[in-house]
Amino acid sequence: MTKEPQQPDFSWDISKMSDADLRLAMQSIPCQTDPEAPAPLVELTGLNGQGSAMMRCQVPLRLQATGDLGDYAFAYCRDADVRLDGNVGHGAGDGMSGGVVLITGNAGCGLGTAMTGGTLAVYGSAGDRVGAAMRGGSIFVRGNVGDDTGAGALGGTIVVGGDAGRRLGDGLNNVTVFLRGQAESLAPGVTEAPLRKREEVRLGLLLMGASIRGSASEFRRIIPQARLDAEEAGAGEIRPNWR
Repeated sequence: MTKEPQQPDFSWDISKMSDADLRLAMQSIPCQTDPEAPAPLVELTGLNGQGSAMMRCQVPLRLQATGDLGDYAFAYCRDADVRLDGNVGHGAGDGMSGGVVLITGNAGCGLGTAMTGGTLAVYGSAGDRVGAAMRGGSIFVRGNVGDDTGAGALGGTIVVGGDAGRRLGDGLNNVTVFLRGQAESLAPGVTEAPLRKREEVRLGLLLMGASIRGSASEFRRIIPQARLDAEEAGAGEIRPNWR
């Protein structure tokens, strides 16, 4: 049997609302009294490339929308659960700190820049500087990504289902990039490392959590050379203390 689509609790035409109107509408939704009940479902209509749409959405909501949005869509989101059937411009999910944002189309440059938490998934491709300066969270791009992916990233996980551009991983620290395709070039100090069993299990769970099909064994692990050297020397492994 086909599951009937859920009827939204609210429907907002954002072509007729200012940013302030939209924030006020979100804040005016009553808090859930039943902690087990799903968050209110909001349908967004009137999408026509608006910039900064749903920026600073820090209210527990489920959002569904069809159409394209401009730059900085869903920037600084925290608690929202979003599904957008469309494309976004540059800076989508910038500074995101929690929640889930699923975008079925393509994204511009700077996807997930400086994000600190949450899950940001793009089912199409993305431009340059995906995950630049990120501190936490998970970014998934099912297609290709551009140059400087992961530049200056200090925490989190980046998963790329297609190919990557130049200087992949420039300045990576405690970050893992999982790559299924090929990189035009790796940044200095970054290397391809074997996909260990526990990493394969972790990646498999991440893929399922982001609703992205694919076997974890198809991916390769891109990490700093210093981290690989430490792993090969046994550093960072859990060792029993027999004392």
